[in-house]
Amino acid sequence: MISYEEAFQYIMKNVHTLGIETIGFKESVHRVLAEDIRSDMDMPPFNKSAMDGYACRNEDLKNILDVVEVIPAGVWPQKTIGENQCAKIMTGAPLPEGADVVIMVENTKNAGENQIVFTKESSKSNICITGEDIRTGDVLLKKGTLIREKHIPVLASVGAVQIKVYKQPRIAIVSTGNELVEPDVKPALSQIRNSNACQIISQAKAMGLPVQYLGIAKDTKKDTQAMLGKAMESADLAIMSGAVSMGDYDFVPAVLEEAGFHVQFHGIATKPGKKTIFGTKKDKWFVGVPGNPVSAFVQFDILIKPLLYGIMGNYYFPRMYKLVLGQDYKRKKASRKAFEPVSIIADGTVIPVEYHGSAHINALSYADGLMVVEHGVTELNKGDFVDVRPI
Repeated sequence: MISYEEAFQYIMKNVHTLGIETIGFKESVHRVLAEDIRSDMDMPPFNKSAMDGYACRNEDLKNILDVVEVIPAGVWPQKTIGENQCAKIMTGAPLPEGADVVIMVENTKNAGENQIVFTKESSKSNICITGEDIRTGDVLLKKGTLIREKHIPVLASVGAVQIKVYKQPRIAIVSTGNELVEPDVKPALSQIRNSNACQIISQAKAMGLPVQYLGIAKDTKKDTQAMLGKAMESADLAIMSGAVSMGDYDFVPAVLEEAGFHVQFHGIATKPGKKTIFGTKKDKWFVGVPGNPVSAFVQFDILIKPLLYGIMGNYYFPRMYKLVLGQDYKRKKASRKAFEPVSIIADGTVIPVEYHGSAHINALSYADGLMVVEHGVTELNKGDFVDVRPI
């Protein structure tokens, strides 16, 4: 059994991308850039007014000013501003030649027909200078950037309507277990509904990834082999939940090796998810997670997600917050690194939610994050700072 940190390194060492494709920028959220995005123009592209006001010469601010022109946004000025002249100008409109200041409308008053006077002692320039935000050729978004909604207007502003991104991995998801039935089936005695597949599908789709659900494999070696083969035909990454431990019906480890996969690790010193298994075969990846739903959820978040982002060309750094523990915490065993579900309350402190173990899926419904409790730590005191991964 290896540490979480070692498992993470095994994941990262076995990551590679699957090629590059060109897509429209409007469909690029959740994708990873395979090129730098550079500006094709200065921004602003011309000196422009930062607000509604009057463009004039700073040296004339104590004088009555003649309004010689009105300049809306999107219209180029027709007049040059001379002595004791100004142009009424709207926010974003180009600054007329000769002007070096824009005075705010609310700091002026009428002084006659088409005349105004400045009512303050001085004014800021209120001018956005050509290229003060971005220069032509500047890198706006770097290769490897995971595109979020906030990046779309940046792409639009430089005309990057067709962009190069790394290809997404295809994912196949399989659940295992004779006890499982699908969510729309009423379980009989000794049966439970299959929540793991729905959960993993949702986690992958939240990353914008294509997912194929192949169904439930029975607890036989033959069925496990068939499902693995089917997954590898249609996907780059297969994720199986259940049948990864050491029981009589846990066939995944043996089937994986017989199929030619190199098992990078089987067993992590984490709680939950100790029996997680990771294997590779040429351009294919396999992750098997325990059948308990909290284990599957946590292992997807801490290992599968970094793997998927790596294949997509992005090195994933999970957000981690230092927050104050709102009550004492104790555990009996400290042989594994634990990820405990916690809620964040109004004052910003964290409180462990009621949690009965890795089968207690409802605990996650009330959790805002996972508190990291390091190996060897049995107690944490109220007021201690703890690391929390948001979920």
